[in-house]
Amino acid sequence: MSEEPTVSLVDVLEEDEELEEEASAVLAGSDSDHCSYPQGYVKRQALYACSTCTPKGGEAAGVCLACSYKCHEGHDLFELYTKRNFRCDCGNGKFTDLQCKLYPEKEEVNSLNKYSHNFFGVYCTCSRPYPDPDDQVEDEMIQCVICEDWLHGRHLGCGVPDCVELQEMICESCMNRNPFLWTYAAHLAVPGAAVQVKEETGADESNANPSNKEEKGDDVIQPSCKRSREEEEPSCRLKELQVIGQKRLQSGAVFWPSGWRSKLCSCNTCQERLSGASLSFLLDESDTVLAYENKGKSSEQRQQGHDPLMSALDNLNRVQQLEIIHGYNDMKTELKDFLQTFAAEGKVVTPDDIRQFFEQQKSRKRRRDDARPFYCT
Repeated sequence: MSEEPTVSLVDVLEEDEELEEEASAVLAGSDSDHCSYPQGYVKRQALYACSTCTPKGGEAAGVCLACSYKCHEGHDLFELYTKRNFRCDCGNGKFTDLQCKLYPEKEEVNSLNKYSHNFFGVYCTCSRPYPDPDDQVEDEMIQCVICEDWLHGRHLGCGVPDCVELQEMICESCMNRNPFLWTYAAHLAVPGAAVQVKEETGADESNANPSNKEEKGDDVIQPSCKRSREEEEPSCRLKELQVIGQKRLQSGAVFWPSGWRSKLCSCNTCQERLSGASLSFLLDESDTVLAYENKGKSSEQRQQGHDPLMSALDNLNRVQQLEIIHGYNDMKTELKDFLQTFAAEGKVVTPDDIRQFFEQQKSRKRRRDDARPFYCT
């Protein structure tokens, strides 16, 4: 009879610690006590959608972290991770029977908010929930930098590179809606799709990029005054890459390495192009989810500095502080060693085992206390 796979408490604790760190990275960057509505369209924040208040078939709406706690406690919520440039909808005209407890004075609609099928609990091109009870395939989901939808790795149309957590992804649909990004992809993106060099950079490139064709037409017939203004502007890196003519297979999602945004052209023409496509955020390194998470981790560390235990330690003398800190570290080490023996032997930890461990701790403490007078000076 084959043994059933077992998971030690050490494994559970370590996994739980990783999940807590991930959650802290997302949640610590947002305010858990105050509705974010007064801040306007927040650059990036943790968001939720409430299926209890806005069921499918109704209007999509999103609520901030604080409102998910204070106004929607006990409701069925969809975790949306983070979204950019969003203003909290809680209690506005999209909610018929709910008033925001934290900031009820809201306009009826936040006209600049953008919504997707994520707000109804479905994701990816397959429009399935996550986790999906009918999907038996273990597959991570990755968020697109532009549309911010979450896609299954197997539905990206390309292989998922290593260290994907350090990279940004743009899905194929967003790439095709903004074809100039394919030029950048051939030079800046993580290798994955086939790359080939064009032999001719004339008519073919003009056909592949209509906006580029217009630019070339301007170069031929533009007045001399316009030409002089362009000469004063910084050179356009996008045009330089187009002239090189290196091509990438225009299929599947594209993964971008850390720092790729800083290599995008920011000349006036390119800034106007990005603004017209609502992509100006691509020039902002602080827009990235990684930057948001790092901000959340820093905030979490500052808050931990005001931990009640640490405050209590501040009221003790140096000797007492050291005794408590050493005692805590010793217990943590001994508990981990104690649990690892069960993991190594494949045994299940029982309540009696835990009680026995702490009884041993108490016994050791009593022996130390009894012995202490003999060492006093």
